Parts: sequence; C-alpha cells; structure tokens
Amino acid sequence: MSELRLFGVLVGSAMLIFIFAYFRGERWNRGTFTLGALTGAAVLIVSWVPASINIIRDLFKLGDFEYGRLLTLLIFSNVAALLLVFYTKAKLDTLKDLVDRSLRYGAIEAVMPADDIAARLKGAMVIIPALNEAENLDVLLPRIPKEVCGVGLGVLVIDDGSTDGTRDVALRHGCLVARTAVNRGQGAASRVGYAFLARAKVSIGVTMDADNQHDPNEIAQLVEPIISGRLDLVIGSRILGGADRDSMVRSLGVVIFSKLISLVMDVQVTDCSSGFKAFRISKLAALDLREDQFQSSEVLIAAAKGGLRIGEVPIQIRRRGFGESRKGTNVVYAMLWLRTMAKSWWR
Repeated sequence: MSELRLFGVLVGSAMLIFIFAYFRGERWNRGTFTLGALTGAAVLIVSWVPASINIIRDLFKLGDFEYGRLLTLLIFSNVAALLLVFYTKAKLDTLKDLVDRSLRYGAIEAVMPADDIAARLKGAMVIIPALNEAENLDVLLPRIPKEVCGVGLGVLVIDDGSTDGTRDVALRHGCLVARTAVNRGQGAASRVGYAFLARAKVSIGVTMDADNQHDPNEIAQLVEPIISGRLDLVIGSRILGGADRDSMVRSLGVVIFSKLISLVMDVQVTDCSSGFKAFRISKLAALDLREDQFQSSEVLIAAAKGGLRIGEVPIQIRRRGFGESRKGTNVVYAMLWLRTMAKSWWR
C-alpha cells in the first residue's frame, strides 16, 4: 500500500471515529452525522480499495487505470464540495431566519411607551426606520398630519440601533418606538413595523424615510387609493412628480431598474426604489420578505407575485435634511440593489 493510500485510510478512519464520538448523546444531529459518516467512509473505501471506483470511471468513460481514477475522484470531490456549500447555505439561511424572527419579536414586545400603546395607535400608521436621525426627526415628526382622508394617523419609529437621541426625539413627539439593539438595515427595521401593526390589526400603513426627503403633506394622496379600495400598494414616484437635482447616474439607474422590474414582473412602475409608499397592512405582512437592505425592490416583486394591486402617485423628493447618505457610491449601490432584485425574483 502506497504512502498516499495509507494516509487516506488514516484520514477516513479518523473521520469516522470523530463523527461517532462527537455526535453521541445530546449532540446528535442526523443530517450532519450522515454527511460526515458518508464522507469518512468514502475516503476510507477509496483509499483501501482503489478499484472500487472503477465502475464509475468506466460508466462515464473517464479513461484507464490511475488517470481515470484520479479524474473520477476530482469530479466527484468537486460535486461533493458543491453539495456541501448548498447544505451550509441552507443551514445559514435557517439560522438567519431564526435570528431575524427573534430580534423582530423582541423589538415588538418592547414597543415604547408600554403604558400608552393603545392611545397612540391609529387607523393608519406611518412606519419610519431610523438610524441616528434625531436631528431630522425633530423637524419631520411635527409636520406629519394627525389625520388623512378622515382616518387618524399615528407614527411608529423603528430605532435601528441608533447611538444618538433618535428614540428620545420620537417619544417626545408622541410616537410609538420599537428599538433593535443592533443596526440591521431598513428592510429588517420595516419588517418590525409590518409585524407590529399587523398584530395590532391596523388597517393602513405608510413607510417614509427619516431624512426629510419625503413631504408628509403627500401622505394623503398615497393613502386615498387604499382607503377607496382601488389598490393594495401605492408607490410614491419621483419620476411622475419631481426631485431635487441628484446624481445623473443614480437617476438613470432608477429609470433602468424600474423598466427591468416592469418587464420581469408584468407590473408598470416608474420608481422602483421609492421608500415612500402606502399599503394595506394585512396584505403586506403576509408577504415573504427577507432582505435587510434595498428592500424597495423586494417589496415590489413580492407584492406582484402575491397578486397585490399596485399603483403609483406623483411625489416630490427633496434633498436630505441633516447628515450624510448611507447609500454608498453609485456603482456599489446599483450592484447591491440589482443583487437584491435578482434574489427576490428567484425566490
């Protein structure tokens, strides 16, 4: 027996012994045990009896003798590695979902002020994800109307791990506040809002940014098609309305990506990246939303797949009030947004 084969026998045997020893008792995991045991057994058998792979070699006509065996081993080891990657990805996705739900419902259970939730809940609620936006919120929140289209309007601020006075400013202005201990992104923060308002049986939701780019006076025109029963999701479109001067590259990207989503989802939208939207909460909360960032495309795609009636109204987008944008460079933003769109469409 060659030194290489002997080494393989030792490695395979060691893998089997380790797998059996490690997964005894409370550590038992059938899937991981089976995968590890099969891998160790394969290494042991091939090293001890190399001719055992001749059947596979001959079946796929991979050549004679050692070279054919080596090629067979290379192909099947790569296939095994690829399967391991898929298996690991599935496990990580499951873990991510568990963490997401734990953090989401932890934030929901701790909504502030705990002794005044019912009084601050209204028939329609504005959801504002915010990360270190105390200055902007101090200007924005007093401008949000108390009523739109004859329906009371409240505000739920999702403090996404802020380190400034975001929570205190929101509470001082009479808003409900859900806080996550760590920053997870606008999509994850929005899911906290959707789930909380669905549990509270609120009918209509509105999302808007915390940076003063959206005009609260335009909430009524977003909400009206929901109240009248014509639509389930209404997007505020800067293309139909207007916007302060922005990067030409980013403006062009909004147009191109909007046309792409319109093509692949058979729904006509002009502003696919708008965060200013109104929706029927029971419909949106039922969608399978998972993305932590760039969630505007995910919402559109999931809503189209879910059969929601989608429409747009014109809005005006203004420059950010205080602070710096966290969107990154145009190229990075576009690539990440496109990746999110592709993942949402595939799912």
